[in-house]
This record gives sequence, structure tokens and C-alpha cells, in this order.
Amino acid sequence: MSIMQQSSKAQDRTLGVWFQNIQQGMIKLPRFQRFEAWDRGRIASFLNTIINNLPVGVTLALEVAGIEKFESRYIVTSDPESPGTVTQHLLDGQQRLTAFWRSIHNNYEWETFFVYLPQFDRGESKSGSEVEIRCIPRWKNKNQLRMPRWADEPAKCLERGMVPVSLLRPGDISKKIDSWLDEATKPLKPLPTDDNAFAKLEAFNETKKHINEEITTLRERVTHFNLPYLSLPANTSKDVALQVFINMNTNSKPLSLYDIIVAEVESVAEQSLHALEASLTDKCPNAGRYGNVAGLILSTSALLQEKLPNARGMIEMDKKQLLANWPKLERGLERMASFLEGQRVFDEMRLPTNAVLAVIAASYELIPENGDFLAKAEKLLRRYLWSAFFSDRYENAAPTRAFADFKAIKALLKKPGFADDEIGTVPALNRAESPLADVDSLMAAGWPKAAGIEARAILAVTTYLGAIDFADHITATYDSIQKREYHHIFPDALLSEAEIPSYLAWNCALITWKTNRMIGRKDPLEYLQERIELADEGVVRERVKSHLISFDLLSKAHYASLGGASLKQRLADDFSEFLRDRAKLVVAAMDSLTAGNSPSLDALWSAHLADAATDKVEAEV
Repeated sequence: MSIMQQSSKAQDRTLGVWFQNIQQGMIKLPRFQRFEAWDRGRIASFLNTIINNLPVGVTLALEVAGIEKFESRYIVTSDPESPGTVTQHLLDGQQRLTAFWRSIHNNYEWETFFVYLPQFDRGESKSGSEVEIRCIPRWKNKNQLRMPRWADEPAKCLERGMVPVSLLRPGDISKKIDSWLDEATKPLKPLPTDDNAFAKLEAFNETKKHINEEITTLRERVTHFNLPYLSLPANTSKDVALQVFINMNTNSKPLSLYDIIVAEVESVAEQSLHALEASLTDKCPNAGRYGNVAGLILSTSALLQEKLPNARGMIEMDKKQLLANWPKLERGLERMASFLEGQRVFDEMRLPTNAVLAVIAASYELIPENGDFLAKAEKLLRRYLWSAFFSDRYENAAPTRAFADFKAIKALLKKPGFADDEIGTVPALNRAESPLADVDSLMAAGWPKAAGIEARAILAVTTYLGAIDFADHITATYDSIQKREYHHIFPDALLSEAEIPSYLAWNCALITWKTNRMIGRKDPLEYLQERIELADEGVVRERVKSHLISFDLLSKAHYASLGGASLKQRLADDFSEFLRDRAKLVVAAMDSLTAGNSPSLDALWSAHLADAATDKVEAEV
């Protein structure tokens, strides 16, 4: 008889028994299992399934006899004080049992779960008519976790018909239930001096008894709820157990590609990719600023094995080689993060395209940590980075194109004497294959808060040049930029009056939220004058200049006396002139950056003003 035939019959097991087995340390998770993945909606849905006694899919367990086949861990927050003998490894069902365990112990950081019982809701208008699970979220305020005050007060909870799910925990918790009931019903208890006190006391006792009966009914339903399981025998080989784990994932959130590769690494090398990921995150904390670390691990590892950084390439990777390359991966991701910060691209929200990340990280395999070639190699990476930002190279088929760019960059890095005329072998740097944007093509770039490559590239140029805040004079850094907002230079409300689109990259500046709130709908001239009163004109000029914004063009943007068609025409003309002027500055910076250079703010403005003066003379002639 085959293993799958042996395990094809589901066995019944109540939640009460599951609870005891977890409590006693008899059930553990093999280390290749992913971590918690359910959100509060899935948790509440599963709890509703339980209290309504509805059927649920089977779980999957590997029997353990003697030495455990896999290194393991306990279900989150379930570490027993006196663990018993491990009898099963849970291969599927972790999310359900974790949700059950944590909700009935009320130890989620961000939420508490209640059962809503409409018959006890004493609100003027009941908030529902069905028994159901409800989640009350917590939030952080002044570094403390908060939740609605009533949620910590039994009497206020009962007034709303809410009973904590923690009271449904299997086992003898009668003292806890009695204590909660006493507190919850205290406002209902009559005083001895009340009229008809005896009759009221009898009614009170009847109400309290009724609440207790409802809780008891729900507790019995939870304790006896059937969560069946399939069982693989203890003599199942590790390879077969891992393959069954991958193939039979029955919960509502299927295994990700990373989950599958974690299991495959465990199978071929008996190492935990989760543990390695945690170690990498500790050693390279800045890498996670630019995207999901698991995704960076897979895409960079694929390139290090000269595989496409997509699902197919990642699956085809040699998992033992992935581990052998781990030191290269760590160094590459750490240096990639440092390189991007040096280009003043600070995080994922400000990154024009994530296609460049694995290419840069994998390229560092061939780049020394010091010396002349380091400077030459990083100039190549600067050319590549900014060319990717200011072309349509990665608008489509990004993994395939990233792979082609990486192979060409790698070929150049393998011969330190590569010449400038060889740069075009990298497709992203071949101007015939990947032409750079120009002023006209960039004019329609949208709002950079969205995931548009060109819009974010425009913003990236301003952060590269400092992006000094309009009010507090703080230069853009990773920390300072977390407190900034996407501000309309020409206010949205003002432009809307003239039916002019305002959500354009050219009309955006990153400034602190306090500065943004103070500006409101004011004319650009008005808020510039407010800044000048607090500082002086020279300082304010420097601040807006760092965003590649012309102080002179903003200072003439004043429309208090205008309305109707005259406002619309004047505003349209000024706004168009402002956008194109700023676009010319960004394109000049783009030309320098894509050539691998480091443009200075003063040099850009000097050249821009000289060009403007030349254009003015030519126009007059």
C-alpha cells in the first residue's frame, strides 16, 4: 500500500483535543513552514466557521515516532512550560490553528476578537441581528497600543452585546468566566433599597444565568468542533513529506513561490531558508527598504546562477548552489542598498523600478570593495540605474530585459579594461535600443506617489539634489523623507478652479506634512512671501532651487484679483511655463546622471540660466 493510500482517510479531531495537544507541546511546525500569513479578515472568517459549526477543510500532519525528521518550532505564542513528547508535525493547517490559539488567548498585538450576541445588545439601535465574530483593532498612539476604552471594560462590552472570544477557550476557566460575568453585569444588579428589589434581583439572576448559558453553549461548540486531519505515517521519507506539503496546501492562502523554495532547500540541503533570511535581514537591514527581502533573495540568487529573475528561473535554480552563493548574496544586497542610498534613492516608495535591484546586487559579485576599478564599475552602475529610470526599458518584460542587461554588465565587469565605446553592449545603455526620455515625452508624467517609472524618476532627481524642505530647511534623507508628503506646488484647489490637471510629477515636491498643511490653497507667491518673512529671500530661493523649481516663476504666480476666463488663461500660461522650465532642468540632470556623472545643483542652474538668456536674445532677434 502506498503512502498516499495509507493517508487518504481523514480522521476526526475536535478543537478541544487540538488545543490540549498544542498546550502540551505534542504538535510542532517543521521549520520550513512559512510564518503567520492570515489577516484579521481571514481570522474572523475562520472563527465564524467554528461558532456556526460549519464544515472546514482537513489539515495534514506527519506522525513523529522517536527522533523528529525536521527541525521544528512551536505554534506562535504556544511554547509550553513543560513540553511533552512531540507526536506530530503540522504540514498544513498552521494558519487555522494559529488563528484559533492566538484569538482564544487574546495575544494578537493589533486586534481583539469578540462574539457579538445581538440579544444582549442594549444600544438604542442594535448593530446587527446575527451571532458573529467581530474584530476590534488596536492602534499606536504616543508609542502605546490603544483600543476603544469600552473594549477593556466588561460592562461596556456586554452593553454592546460583545463577549470576548477568549472566554470560549477549552478547559476549565470557570473562575475567569465568573469574574467577567460579575464585572459585566454589575451595572444591572439592583440595590437592596430599590423598589421591588427582590423581583429585580430574580430578574437580574435570570439574565446573568442566560448570559452564562449562551457562553457555555458557544464554549461547547468550540470544544467539540471537528477539525479533521490526514496523517502521513512516521516512516514517510523527508522527500515525500516535503513534496506532499507542497502539493497539498489546503488553506485559503496558497503557498507562494518562496514557500515552495524554502521547502526545497530544506529537502536538498537540510537548511532553513527562513533562518538565513532572518540572518541576512540582521546583517543587511537597509536592503529591506527597497522591497520584500524574500523576493530580493530569489531574484538576485537567480541572476547569480544566470537564470531569469522570474518564477521559472527561480524554480530552476540549483538549491544547493543558492546556499553556496549566500555570502555573495549578502554582500551584494548590502552593497546594492548602500549604492542606492548614495544615489539618494531612499526606499521602495521612491524607487522608479524594482527591476534594477537584483541586477545591481548580483553585479557586485565582480566589483571589488576598493581601488580604481570600484570607481569605474560603480560609474557603469550609475549609468545603468538612471538609464533604467529615464527610458521605457522596464515598462514591459522586465525580468527578461533585466537578465539581458545583467549578462552584458557582467561581461564588461569581467574585463576591467572595458572602454566607453563598449557601454552600448548593455541594452539599457544602448540609446538606439533604449532611448532616453526628452522634455516633451516627460511632460505627461503622472503623480509620483503612484508606481509610474518616469514620475518617480523625476522625483528621484530632486532627492538626488537635496530636496530641502521649504520651511525647516532639512535636506532629504531616509529618515526625514518618511515624514514628507507629496505636495502640489501649484495647489490642486487653485488649478481645479481653472479645470487644469494638477496631478503631474512636475507639479510635485516632497515636503514635510506640517509645511504641506500650512500651504493649503494659497497662491505660490503667497506662501513664498510667508517663508521670506520667517527666513529671507536668499534662503527661500535655495530651498526651492534644490527641487529644481524657479523662484522667479513662482513669485509671479499671484491670482487674487483674477477670476473666470482671465484666471483660467493666466493660470494655464503660467503653469505651462513653470512645468516646461522645470522639465528642462530635470532633463539636464538626467543627461549628466545617465552618463555616470554626479551633477551639482549650482552647475545645473548656471547652465540653465545661460540657456534661458540665450533663448531670450534669439527670440528678441
